[in-house]
Parts: sequence; structure tokens; C-alpha cells
Amino acid sequence: MAQNNTALVGLDLTKMDQVILDNIKKVIELLHLKKLYFTHVADNLVLPDDIASTYPNLTTPVDESIEQEIENKIKTLGLPADVEVEVNAEEGDPMDNLLRWSKIKHVDFIVMGRKTALEGSGRLPKRIAQKAPASVFFVTEDMGQNHLEKLLVPIDFSEHTEVVLEKVENFIKEKKGAEIRYMHLYDVPIGYHKTGKSYEEFAEIMKENAKKEFDEMVKKHKIENHPCDFILNKDSIKADDILQDALDRNIDLVVIGSRGRSNSAALLLGSVAERLVEINYKVPMLVIKRQGENMGFLQALLNI
Repeated sequence: MAQNNTALVGLDLTKMDQVILDNIKKVIELLHLKKLYFTHVADNLVLPDDIASTYPNLTTPVDESIEQEIENKIKTLGLPADVEVEVNAEEGDPMDNLLRWSKIKHVDFIVMGRKTALEGSGRLPKRIAQKAPASVFFVTEDMGQNHLEKLLVPIDFSEHTEVVLEKVENFIKEKKGAEIRYMHLYDVPIGYHKTGKSYEEFAEIMKENAKKEFDEMVKKHKIENHPCDFILNKDSIKADDILQDALDRNIDLVVIGSRGRSNSAALLLGSVAERLVEINYKVPMLVIKRQGENMGFLQALLNI
């Protein structure tokens, strides 16, 4: 049975909001969302004194006006009747407040927009992905007719891969037409020549080992119907390979774990996931975390 998940949806009152709202029904269906917290955080919600004195009829507090505007837009979306909606606008630091609300509400997902041409710096989503205690879904500007059916799932057979598998399998159980393609990038270890093997020979050994690990994962999680591509990572960065593969295959959604087989210096986000968040503005993406996974900087240092 599908879980009744909750999500915090970050809005910034730019044109990106409409992109998010236009696609929110698809996200609801994929993530099995039953409650949405639409949240806008402004640096300052106070009207300037000269405006307030010139227009004394502006008696409605700014936050209430913003909430009403968002609610009016949501009413036009035709969201499922069983999905609860809560709207909140407040003043303060956007990142701090979004993180605070995600913890207070114990949300499973945070939904954010990724901007390319639209107004705004686009820096906030990357910072949220690093520090959020919940999984993060990135809506891209040009989602258009994307129905979130073709999923690319990079895997490395780590514990975090198992978290991703559990989520992905739940996503597609009730989604007809959905297809998953797993992708594993493998390396040839430094010092391979000490074994007496050539680069090509050791690459084949690493590939066969990866296939063995994949077969074991298949047996454990029963994912026989989902193919996996095994790709040798040569001189490029893994995240770049993943993004290029997603673009070449017209992938609808990249789903990746927040951490990989080895912890990176990024501390709060695995190196591959962090690089993908940095470079991917084209393909919608879901960074999956364990609930409450994130930890403070000092605690992270102590656990290295």
C-alpha cells in the first residue's frame, strides 16, 4: 500500500511558481503525497511607511495577502480531494525558515524549482539539498509534457542505494507505463597495473564484479524487469555522465541517493549528488535522503 507522504512546496512569487503549480499534480501522483505545505518566505513583509501612509486602505497584513494569492492559484489546479493543503507566508531568511518548517512538519519531501532563464539566482535549492532533513524534488522550468514516467536511477550498491530502491519501487507500483533504467558507473582502481593486468582487462574485471553485485541486488529486491547500464567512468566526472545519459535518453526524472558508497568531503551530501545538483537545470531530479538524515557540521566532522 502506498504511503501517505507530506511535502513542503517552496514558492518565491516569481514565474517559477507557476511552473511548480502546473506540475504539482504529477509530483503528487508520483510521490503519493497526501498533504502539501505551500510556503513562501520573504526577507521583509513590512510595507514602507510612505506607502502605508499614502494608501491607508491597505489594512490586510502583507503575509495574509500573499497567502490569499497563493490559495487562489491553488484552487484553480483541481488537486485531488483527498490531498490536504496548508499555505503559509512569513518573514525571515528563506533557507532557515524552510528548513525549520520542514522539521516542524516532519515532511517527507521538499519541492523546489530550478531556474535557468527565469528571475532569481537559483542558489537556494542547492543549499536546501545540502542541508534539508528530507528528500528534495527539483522541478525544472521546461517540464512541459513530462509525465515523470521514464526514470534514470544511478546506483552503487551502497546502503543508500537500498533506500533509493525502496522509494523507487513504491513510486511505480501504481503508475502505469512507468519504466526504470538503473545505471552503474564503475572505475578502474589506481594501481591496477600491479596486478599484471592491462587497463582494459581490469576494467572488464570491475564490470563483471558490478554485474554480480547487481544480480544479488535483483534477487533481494526483485527488480528483474528493470535493466541496468554498466558504464566505465574514464576521465569524466560521474555526475556529468549521468546527466548526459539522462539528456540522451530523454529521461523524465533522475532519482539519486544523497550519499554513495564512500562519504565525501561534502559531508552533508554525497559528491556525485552534489555535483548533479550543481549542474542539472534540465532534467527534473529527486535527491533521496533517509528521514532526518542530515546532521550538524560538527557532528559530521566527528563521524568522519
